[in-house]
Amino acid sequence: MTLTLYSDQGSGNCYKVRLLMHQLGYDLDIIEVDVAGDGCRTPEFRAINPLGKVPTMILDEGMVLSESNAILLHFADETQYMPMDHFDKSLMFQWLFWEQYSHEPAIAVARYAMHYLGKTEKEDPRLPQLWEKGYGALDMMENHLKDKTFFVAERYSIADIALFAYTHVAYQGGFDLNNYPHVRAWIERVKSQPRWKSMDEI
Repeated sequence: MTLTLYSDQGSGNCYKVRLLMHQLGYDLDIIEVDVAGDGCRTPEFRAINPLGKVPTMILDEGMVLSESNAILLHFADETQYMPMDHFDKSLMFQWLFWEQYSHEPAIAVARYAMHYLGKTEKEDPRLPQLWEKGYGALDMMENHLKDKTFFVAERYSIADIALFAYTHVAYQGGFDLNNYPHVRAWIERVKSQPRWKSMDEI
């Protein structure tokens, strides 16, 4: 199977996909897109994905799929990374939707401003609001993980992959995880999973 992934090496959304695909044993033809340099806005890329976003996956049939969590769901289906129980699967969807609506828009955006663009609080007045919202998301995760090993059904799944991607680099967006011991322990559990690789390795 030939799979092509348009990706940005430092993007957490792209890393989610690369990590799952590596853990599933797929080989990818990865084409690097310079997100900070408007690589997603070129006519050539828009011809592939009119949404102008990475990750974008081209399947072996030539079909195009984007949105990181949609790609996770497509490839995790009927694998160990997808819960089999109907309610557990619904809980996994719940966390995937929450990640994109309540987690990523704060933690990833703060990281993009500081890590990619080199902005300070003075230069980007959005940062205090992003930090407030991001810490709220981290509080939710910390509370959930007080008595749980992973996010759904006590097993590693794409819910963990999705949430791990930006949480483990949240410090690059100005977030301090020292007050989140359960989140930090969960990060280490994710890193201990078979075939786990860091963002820079895959």
